[in-house]
Amino acid sequence: MVTGRFAPSPSGRMHIGNLFAYLLAWLSARKQGGRIVLRIEDLDAQRCNAEYAQQLQDDLLWLGLAWDEGPLAGGNHAPYEQSRRTAFYEAALDALRERGLVYPCFCTRAELHAASAPHRSDGQAVYPGTCRNLTAAQVAERLRTRPPAYRLRVPDEEISVQDGHMGLYRENLSRDCGDFLLRRSDGLYAYQLAVVVDDAAMGVTEVVRGSDLLSSTPRQLFLYRLLELPPPAFYHVPLLLSADGRRLSKRDRDLNLGVLRERYKPEEIIGKLAYLAGLNPTAAPVGAAGLLPAFDWGAVPVRDIVAPENLFS
Repeated sequence: MVTGRFAPSPSGRMHIGNLFAYLLAWLSARKQGGRIVLRIEDLDAQRCNAEYAQQLQDDLLWLGLAWDEGPLAGGNHAPYEQSRRTAFYEAALDALRERGLVYPCFCTRAELHAASAPHRSDGQAVYPGTCRNLTAAQVAERLRTRPPAYRLRVPDEEISVQDGHMGLYRENLSRDCGDFLLRRSDGLYAYQLAVVVDDAAMGVTEVVRGSDLLSSTPRQLFLYRLLELPPPAFYHVPLLLSADGRRLSKRDRDLNLGVLRERYKPEEIIGKLAYLAGLNPTAAPVGAAGLLPAFDWGAVPVRDIVAPENLFS
């Protein structure tokens, strides 16, 4: 059975861009007779809080986009909050460390920004391997002054992703990303590791998410291989942009659900999103279930979508 998922980070009120990705994930899974898992990605306690987590669940239920497994619904793969799943990430890190695939890194953020390393197309620096070949004595010396982060050794290998919506995407791990973080120096596990461990543990077979995460997929596929876990199918969807071409942000309160719930009924919001997704010729109100008969990935745009200025005004 197809199992999709929605894994929001409760760092602010959910905005229309988050909802757009979840609506497509919900429709894709339901169209195939599948299920949806809701997981709360709240690893970063400084940015996330329980109030936002509760609010997003209330928003989804108000919109008629219920899930089958997760908070409130229950299930066999609890807990569904990443902040309570660190033992799973620790076990995966230990398994990789035992195989010599992980090494401690003592580079500070300032040092990484100052390094003359190449950068990816998204502006992120490619790790230059500064700490990759430290001797045991050098590691011991550095441990006296600061706790390390931990990085995964990556090979000079191209990883291909056959994305269900965006098509073929390739990336050379060594050249385009470098050895990437699995755990930060403050003990916080990295998104790349946590998402792979959790999706596999929860039986997720289909991941629908924003196209800004497409470039992270080769790293995740590499981790699936190393951990001998079955990877899901990936569908990356276009981002929703504001009328001035700006990417939506929780920080700016752009079209968040708190504002939209004061203006519209659930069917009106779903109808507007369905129009942007190419699933309806107009923005007429419609319930999510009403979109299922005609749902087709071929109708969904590939390029980012600029929402008309008056659509949510």
